[in-house]
Amino acid sequence: MESFPKRTVRYLPMAVNAGLIAFFVLITCCGSGDGGSATSAGSSACAGAHPTEGVSGTFSIVAVDPNTGVCGAAVASKYPAVGKVVPYVRAGVGAFCTQHWHNPPWGERALDLLAKGDLPEQVLAELLRDDPQRDKRQLAIIDMAGRAANRNPANADPSGIWWGAAAGRYYACQGNTLTGSEVIFAMARAYEQTQGSLADRLMAALLAGDKAGGDHRGRLAAGMRVAKKGVEGYWLELYADKSDDAVTELAKKYAALEHEAKGASDKRP
Repeated sequence: MESFPKRTVRYLPMAVNAGLIAFFVLITCCGSGDGGSATSAGSSACAGAHPTEGVSGTFSIVAVDPNTGVCGAAVASKYPAVGKVVPYVRAGVGAFCTQHWHNPPWGERALDLLAKGDLPEQVLAELLRDDPQRDKRQLAIIDMAGRAANRNPANADPSGIWWGAAAGRYYACQGNTLTGSEVIFAMARAYEQTQGSLADRLMAALLAGDKAGGDHRGRLAAGMRVAKKGVEGYWLELYADKSDDAVTELAKKYAALEHEAKGASDKRP
């Protein structure tokens, strides 16, 4: 098994909002990431295969605000320009992330299926149905009603170390190649406990995941995409494509930004 450099884990203190109580669903696989004794057909199909689009060891969040009609996603990784290949959002539809053995063509396809009325679980099932690399995929999807679904890899690469997901009210966090489970839980707590708009809360979640350890390989890139009903395309998109401290750089860009997506609503759904 490969050895990896130790990273300093710092924790980001968050104010407690007693009005929000999360229900988390954690699905986790720990260890070398080779699936142990997994012998499923999907795992066998992945043996010896190579990703056509690359491997995005990453942590991300998808979220919606049904009250304001805003949806968004944020992501960070050592993978370059990760904000342009993992998260996809569409006004009035929802948000989707494709990671680990990511597949960018699925971004628009997933949102198309969601737009025609498929439930998030149905969308994931359709994408994975005939996919020989299904056990290498990590996916997250949420619709504008707040229905979310996650799919974790059953046979992540050896560098995976830890992967899993947690879902709460109108959001889902997921990641792979992480320093540990606290990355996901820190993101979930930050999203719930941060006052402000959906974009504010996405940024807080990304910062919290990064401070809790994030991607064990480093901090190269980060990004955020937000869409709003009535606005064509992305309402807000922000990227740090190559940086020594990408999430911090993204946060600085966000802090300096003048945009209606920032602090637009202190109301919670």
